[in-house]
Order: sequence, then C-alpha cells, then structure tokens
Amino acid sequence: MTPEEKARKEIDRQLGQCGWTIQDREEMNISAGLGVATREFPLQDGEADYLLYADGKAIGTIEAKPEGHTLTGVEVQSAAYSGALPVGVPAHHLPLPFHYESTGKETQFTNRLDPEPRSRVVFTFHRPEELLRLAALERQLRDSLRRMPSFNAEGLWPMQVIAINNLQVSLAANRPRALLQMATGSGKTLTAVAFVYQLLKFADAQRILFLVDRANLGRQTYREFQQYLSPYSRMNFTQEYNVQHLRSNVLAPVNRVCITTIQRLYSMLRGEKEFDEGNEEQSMYETATALLRESVPVVYNPNIPIETFDFIVIDECHRASTTSGGKCWNTLTPS
Repeated sequence: MTPEEKARKEIDRQLGQCGWTIQDREEMNISAGLGVATREFPLQDGEADYLLYADGKAIGTIEAKPEGHTLTGVEVQSAAYSGALPVGVPAHHLPLPFHYESTGKETQFTNRLDPEPRSRVVFTFHRPEELLRLAALERQLRDSLRRMPSFNAEGLWPMQVIAINNLQVSLAANRPRALLQMATGSGKTLTAVAFVYQLLKFADAQRILFLVDRANLGRQTYREFQQYLSPYSRMNFTQEYNVQHLRSNVLAPVNRVCITTIQRLYSMLRGEKEFDEGNEEQSMYETATALLRESVPVVYNPNIPIETFDFIVIDECHRASTTSGGKCWNTLTPS
C-alpha cells in the first residue's frame, strides 16, 4: 500500500465516523445518504480526490495527500477545483464553498463563504448537516463578528470595557485566538461572561464552551452567568439564554453555554457514560506528574462533533498552556 493509499484509507475511516457515505465514481449514488463522498471525481480542470455531496448537491472537495506532505499551499489547488464543476452537476453554491486538504493525520479546512477565506487546521471532517447549515446561512460567523455593534459598557469597570473592546477588534480582524490577561480581582470572569453575551446576541454564535480546571471554578462561573444583567434586555443571562454547568456526561442540546472541567470533557470525548465528580475538585495541573502534563490522546466522538461549539473560553489558561494567567479565547467552528 502506497503512502497516499494509506492516507485515503484513513480519510475514508474518518469520513465514515462523521456521517459520510463513501463511494467510487463508477458506483456513485448521491441519494445513498445525506452526505456522500465520491472518490476521484473528474472536473473540468483536473480530478478531485473526493467530491462531497450533501442532500443531493455538490458542496465541497477533499484533496488527499500522503502522510508527511506539507499541506501549506495545497489550498491553492483546492481553490482551483471550486469553479471547475462539470456543467449539469447540481451544487449548493458555485464556486463550491467548502474545501479540505488532508493526509489522514492532519486536515485543514477552508470556508470560501467567509469574508476573507483562509485555511485552518481541524481535528477531522464536519458532518454533512453542518456543511448544509453553513451553506444556508445569510452570513458566516466571521462576517457576523465584523458587524457586532459597539459594546454597551453599563455596569462594568473601565479596564473590563477596554478588554472587551480589544477582544471584539481582535476577532473582527479574523484572529482566531486571543488572551485576556488582567490583574487578580479585576473581574476577568465577569468580563468573559459579558463578552459571551455579546457573541450570542450579536454574532449569531450558537454554543460556547467555558472550560475550567476544577469544579469550584465552574460553580463560581455559573453564578457569574446567573448574576449578569443584560444592558439590553434587563434580564439575567440565564433567563435569556440556557447555561449548563455539567454535572453529568450529557450535553443538553438546548444550552447556549456549557461550563465544564477539562477532566469531564476529556471523559466525554472518550465516550465514558459517567465521571466521578470527586475527580473535578482539584486541578490536575497541580497534582499530575510532569508525564501526565503532556498532551493526552483524543479520539473522535460522533456525539460531540467538531462543530459542537463556536468558541472556547479557557479559564486559568496558564494551567493548560505555557501562557501567563488569564482567559484564552479560541474560535472552534469552520466559520
């Protein structure tokens, strides 16, 4: 088996996990499932390693490369395929909006519906349902981030307002990560809660993950959400939006914010039905050996696909990375 054949075998496996039906071109049946990935599909200019159909219409491509191949720059090849669909092939958008480049070990994704499309690394592929949702949006998340109104600073300290304004500028500039670093006692959690509200109300964010490293911080964070009073609706956050503080390994589909420890989230990703709450009472960063502080393997869980959260907020992020103390923001979705 050649390196590229090995890569395609792994890509097939991942696509299957994410709900795609894989077919050869000679046997293709685009009605076989909601999402169909057709191998080696001929285009007007070359051949797509995989042409993705969602609900019977073409929606994207995958360019497969052998493991070890540098994916930087391969998106140029994918972009050339976006407008090369043969005449008569039904499509959700022309040019095709969604493109992946993958070795099976590393995958990057480009959403060409973004105001300034660029590739980014993703853990695996998105479900057909998610690509259909994105294709149907009036505007993508990154476009919505540019359109957010000026922040209403009512009830916040000047330093908190400065932090939120800078966060808003950073995300509007298409920077996928941001670090909020403030002095102890200056209200970092309240600042984060206020900006989460801004993202839900004005940026069309669907769901946000708030990660803490021990249960006590999770309880404190939930209280901050309960107490936050919207300057727009005059309602408390939890009256306006569903906020879930996870006490079990079940993610409620209606919540807009999910607060959980890193320990519990890892347990959920592993597919464990239950997790002992006692394991969340102390930070693993403080108790683990140097060996356990290394990155742990994570496998795909179809119940928590990569599009589950639009943003991640990491509280006390110095416990999970080499940065100094603060709150780290990271966009997670393809948008």
